[in-house]
Amino acid sequence: MIFVTVGTDLPFDRMLQIVDRWAGDCGRRDVFAQIGDTSLQPQHIPFARFLPPAEFSRRFASATAIVSHAGMGTILSALRHAKPILVMPRLASLGEQRNEHQLATARRLAEMGKITVAFDESALRTQLDRLGGLQATNPIGASADAQLLGTLRRFIEHVEHRGSR
Repeated sequence: MIFVTVGTDLPFDRMLQIVDRWAGDCGRRDVFAQIGDTSLQPQHIPFARFLPPAEFSRRFASATAIVSHAGMGTILSALRHAKPILVMPRLASLGEQRNEHQLATARRLAEMGKITVAFDESALRTQLDRLGGLQATNPIGASADAQLLGTLRRFIEHVEHRGSR
């Protein structure tokens, strides 16, 4: 099953319309979408506006691939659970977000080889056609790297020590 999620903050009709059209054109019956607060009614895929957390987790866990906006929560969940993920960043220039942070996130994580990104509608359609070939990256842990934690701990101790003088 392909699980599509747009997050809970804002509609993302641009991505959803492409996925819905693709599923209809290909006759895909294995796509389910969490579409958020939108007036859009997908014609070719089953959907829910919002899912209770337990159902969201169940659908996420059973998915063979995730298609999503470039929200960090969804990306981190996919990386943690070793799910292939295709993201399309929301664009502030199109009124989909308040700034271009999703674009920056998507670029950086794509450079690291952690996610597949479609930066526009044409690329999304192309990547959807290749979805079966996407591979998950090595899963990430549920907590930060020990080296990062040590560096942060030393920094905090340094700041606390300076403040106690």
